[in-house]
Amino acid sequence: MMEQKACHWCERWHAEIGPIYPKTDEGKRAPLRSVDIHQPMPDDLRGIQMERFTPSFVLVQDGVELGRIRGYPGDELFWWMLSDLMNKLPASSPGSAPALDSAVPISDPTALGNATKT
Repeated sequence: MMEQKACHWCERWHAEIGPIYPKTDEGKRAPLRSVDIHQPMPDDLRGIQMERFTPSFVLVQDGVELGRIRGYPGDELFWWMLSDLMNKLPASSPGSAPALDSAVPISDPTALGNATKT
């Protein structure tokens, strides 16, 4: 998730989706990672184009972008768009490693200015 401080739509996503996302199948398969667009891109994401529009959700596997959602269109449309995006991931067998680069779920969106990953 690419975001920035004082982003109303980022805050809305965190309020409406953030608490449940890590508990969903999507959240387990594609853990959320926060990147502040005003900070340098983390080394493992250098090949991903930085976004100016926030929030933006970028699905990455092995350092390669599979797709992205620009903006937060509300909870229902977000889940529909995410489902479509998740279909781009290869199927994983039960008990296999996560399909995406490992990440830590967001725990405190107010800490965004202090770190590029939370």
